Amino acid sequence: MNMKSDNVAEYLQKNPDFFNQHAELLTELVIPHPYGGRTVSLSERQMLMLRERVKELEKKLFDWMEIAKDNEALQSKVHQYTLELVGARTSELLLDTATRKLCEIFSIPHAVIHLWESQPPSAEIIAFADEHKLPVCAHQAVHDTQSWFGESAGHLRSFAYLPLRNESQSIGMLILASEDAQRFYPEMGTVFLQRIAEIISRAVQTN
Repeated sequence: MNMKSDNVAEYLQKNPDFFNQHAELLTELVIPHPYGGRTVSLSERQMLMLRERVKELEKKLFDWMEIAKDNEALQSKVHQYTLELVGARTSELLLDTATRKLCEIFSIPHAVIHLWESQPPSAEIIAFADEHKLPVCAHQAVHDTQSWFGESAGHLRSFAYLPLRNESQSIGMLILASEDAQRFYPEMGTVFLQRIAEIISRAVQTN
C-alpha cells in the first residue's frame, strides 16, 4: 500500500509513542541536510531545527530589547519636553517653546500650532480635529493645512496631525511635517504623539 506523506504525518501525530517504541529509528533514518548535499540522522536533523529555533528566539529577544531601548529614550525625551513647557510663563512663550523644543528634542523638521481662539481655521479643519481624538499620520496634507508651513510647504511629504482638545472638543491643532515621506506614515504608532498632544492641550488651558 502506498502511503502519502500526509498520511504518515497524521499517523505520527496520533501515535506520539511511536519513536519511544522504535528508538533505533532516530539514528538509523537518514534525511537530507537542510543546507547541504549530505544526509543526517533524524536526531541530528531535530538538533539542527532546535538550533534554528533558538536563533529565531534570540533575534526576537534582541528586537524586543531594541524596542525597549527606543521606548525608554522616547520616554526621556517626552519628560524633557514636558519640563520645557512647564517653564513657559506666557502664552506666547508657551507656543514658541512647544514647537521649537519639539523640533530640537525630537529632531522634527517642521512643527506648527494653531489655536482656534486666536487663529480660527476653516470649518473643514475644525470638523477634522473634532472627529479624530487620536493623532493622524498621512502622506498628504489635510484640507488647506499645508499652507501653514509657509515657504517650506511645497517640499513636505509626510504629516502628523495632533488635535489639541479640552474634554469635549478640539481647541487647536499641532501639525508635524517632514520632507521625508517615511517620517510619518498612516500605519505608524501614535502613543507618544498622543502624549505630546495631551501635554500641550493641558499646558495651553492652564497657562
